[in-house]
Amino acid sequence: MGDTTGAPQDAQFRYRGNRLGMPEHGPGSVPGVGRRLLGLLLDWLLCLLVASALAGGAPGDPAASATASWLALLVFAIYSIALLTLFGTTLGKRIAGVEVAATGDRPLPWPVAMAVRTLLLCLVIPAVVYDRDHRGLHDRVAGTITRRL
Repeated sequence: MGDTTGAPQDAQFRYRGNRLGMPEHGPGSVPGVGRRLLGLLLDWLLCLLVASALAGGAPGDPAASATASWLALLVFAIYSIALLTLFGTTLGKRIAGVEVAATGDRPLPWPVAMAVRTLLLCLVIPAVVYDRDHRGLHDRVAGTITRRL
């Protein structure tokens, strides 16, 4: 029968990323949630180790633990903004095989986009609300998408 909505065929959802011109499989395609969570977990653990070392204190000290938690978020933000701006990926994302790329739908300079994306990611909620292309609100606001290496 054909398309009765009047929308161009390319604008219809067929698979994650097709509306953005991305391939369905392989390099450049939209990775699954598991791959992205693995990258995030690896990055968070690395930042937590750095924050714990910076916070010092005796092991098991609740005050040092609380300081390390907040410091880890700050280290994560700085680490993510710096590495995403310079390389488009972080150590954890690289191990998981993903990178962040611009979609061209926002006229933000790359460093600003990475700062906005990271700060929204640190709030958590924007990252867990995502569309059919698996773009979280943090990616949509920054004009970015996560893709496979």
